[in-house]
Amino acid sequence: MTIYLDNAATTFPKPEAVYRAVDDTLRRLGVNPGRGSYQLVLEAGRLVYGVRETVADFFNLSDPTGVVFTANATEAINLALFGLLQSGDTVVTTTMEHNALSRPLHALAERGVEVRKVPVDNTGLVSTVDIRQAATASGGKARMIALSHCSNVTGTIQPVEEIGPWCRREGILLLVDAAQSAGLLPIDMQAMGIDLLAAAGHKSLLGPPGTGLLCLAEGVLPQPLFYGGTGGNSLSPTMPEELPERLECGTLNTPALAGLQAGIEHVRDMGLEGVRKHKSALLTQLIDGLRTLPGVHIYGPAQAEYQGGALSFTLADHDPAEVGYRLDEEYGICVRTGLHCAPDAHHSIGTLPGGTIRVSPGLFNSATDIDALLGAVTRLLQRVPSLSV
Repeated sequence: MTIYLDNAATTFPKPEAVYRAVDDTLRRLGVNPGRGSYQLVLEAGRLVYGVRETVADFFNLSDPTGVVFTANATEAINLALFGLLQSGDTVVTTTMEHNALSRPLHALAERGVEVRKVPVDNTGLVSTVDIRQAATASGGKARMIALSHCSNVTGTIQPVEEIGPWCRREGILLLVDAAQSAGLLPIDMQAMGIDLLAAAGHKSLLGPPGTGLLCLAEGVLPQPLFYGGTGGNSLSPTMPEELPERLECGTLNTPALAGLQAGIEHVRDMGLEGVRKHKSALLTQLIDGLRTLPGVHIYGPAQAEYQGGALSFTLADHDPAEVGYRLDEEYGICVRTGLHCAPDAHHSIGTLPGGTIRVSPGLFNSATDIDALLGAVTRLLQRVPSLSV
């Protein structure tokens, strides 16, 4: 029996309602919303707009047309960055970012955008004071602050609720990478001062792979990243000014969006407090168990309530990749090892080049799964003095 503990990458399995929504929509409404005026198309269009309304309500976005659907959080981040930043602009970020954010910023730096990276402490937490100082340093005020809400390596939760309102007062755009936090932590775009929210549908929102979104606050209008058909005003050679069509072209994945809506409704029905309580209990159990083992180093916050859904650790003189291989091959336990597409974060916490062993429980994991992992790690340590290469 396989024990899946890599939900920070993609949640699996999904709620049964997600599978049913995808299947039903593909069978009944496998048409192209917004392309035509017959009843099936109109019904598909109503479904898609209903998903926008669900997303807008979930994140307290005032206008559902500000919900732009993408293939993943990475595409959403690229839409935000390349759609708003130009040569001469300054953007502030941190040294804990995933490549989904750091690589586009690197590309923009090569095009004349100044990128200021703010270091974090040894738990991966950035200081609000340091962010403010970097954004207002000599050389000009930043146009944007861009950072993850929750680290995919350590689970560290950044103080977005403190940074956002300050950005609003200063007239600085705030882009939040919520790939790890959407569906796990409360996100209120208006109260938290978030101008651009990028999220993955396939993680804690419990939707299918290939779903993502960019939520835009009122008045935020990036330039398009992609150009093509939108189903309206076909005579115009340019993309429309109106959202969401300005940033969406081509055929939407309507069945997957229906699944995303079902996933969000499942999270909403359970309640974010219930989701958080379940995952925190599993992480607390894991932390307590790992602390009893020799040579274990845990990275990030010391307590589960200050973490998101992921925890990283290493075993002294043991290669994380080899540990992960043994856990999978011998015990059927799936964990993530290595750099997790976030080399800056590993540089910050001192785990280059080997990275860490990352465990990320999901809604469908239990205390029994954590016990099995702890037992497997214990047996590996007892049987093999060192798995180092």
